[in-house]
Amino acid sequence: MKKALRLVLLMVCMLAFGGQAQALSFNLDSIATWGKFPRFCVNTYRWGDKFFNGYDTAYVASTGYKFNAKITTESWTDGYRFELPNDKYIFMASDPSTSIGVYLTYLAVSAGYDVNISKMFGGNDLSRKRWRFGFNCMLFAAEAYYINNDVGTTIRRFGDKHDPVRYNLPFSGIDNTTWGIDAYYFFNHKRYSEAASFNFSRIQKRSQGAFYTGFSIYTQKLNFNFSELPAELISQLPPSWKDYHYSVHTHNYALRLGYGYNWVFHPKWVLGVSESPIIGVRKGFVNSDIEKVSFSMYNRMKLSVVWNSGRWFAGATGKFDVAIVNDEKTTYAGGELSGEIVFGCRFNLW
Repeated sequence: MKKALRLVLLMVCMLAFGGQAQALSFNLDSIATWGKFPRFCVNTYRWGDKFFNGYDTAYVASTGYKFNAKITTESWTDGYRFELPNDKYIFMASDPSTSIGVYLTYLAVSAGYDVNISKMFGGNDLSRKRWRFGFNCMLFAAEAYYINNDVGTTIRRFGDKHDPVRYNLPFSGIDNTTWGIDAYYFFNHKRYSEAASFNFSRIQKRSQGAFYTGFSIYTQKLNFNFSELPAELISQLPPSWKDYHYSVHTHNYALRLGYGYNWVFHPKWVLGVSESPIIGVRKGFVNSDIEKVSFSMYNRMKLSVVWNSGRWFAGATGKFDVAIVNDEKTTYAGGELSGEIVFGCRFNLW
């Protein structure tokens, strides 16, 4: 029975690989010898790699490795600001959350696991859900994200805009969710690599920058319930806020414009900065039962410092995202500030 099974497996392998009995290898030249279809796939891959990842070797270099393993530690916090009628003002900020993670990456695919350690040191306990996915090649980049806070934040300022009262008042009446996708094209993609300063998958050899443009589609669902606040604070809220709620449910379609620059201030070090306003139209409900179309604005900014030494790398990255929502009487600005430290090693298995 075992001999028969082995014979069947051998015949399948011979048919699949053009009748050639050879050691299994993931080398592209070896795969191309398996037959016409594998050779077509290898040629297509090489064409796509050259088209999407071609670069000027005087400015950008490959890391020389397909795999990397890294340890990360990240902290993030949310902030919410309201400009109200009659010069009133509210500012809320969440306590920071900190996580430690381990990730394994092969080319553009990455998988890992994060553990929130804030609770171990007396901080908050996994209050906010955050999920992000990114793809970055020389030609363009794409990002998808989901951010949710339905647990709470803290009121820090409340009252007169010019002299607000300081508070440290826990606020649980929050249920905010934002998700979306961005994609953008780099104009100077042969000489500038965003992946070198934010993804550790390229090496920037000489300083260079690039303008980029693309699109952003995102949805905002915001709900702030102020009805449980003390009476002296509720009395300062706008009378137009029904049941002392502020809510937003909109779909946003926008143009993303930006500029990134990598400063190579030492052969092993690069400082990267990227600034990107996102401007478009918003359709939906902004603290009203009437659906409207209005102007929308988001802004994304990030900064990094990266060190490379052969297979070893390390870096620190900061990101700041903020969205602005205006109606006739209220201006809302809400966003997230995060910082990450990474240490890792690159390697090849084949």
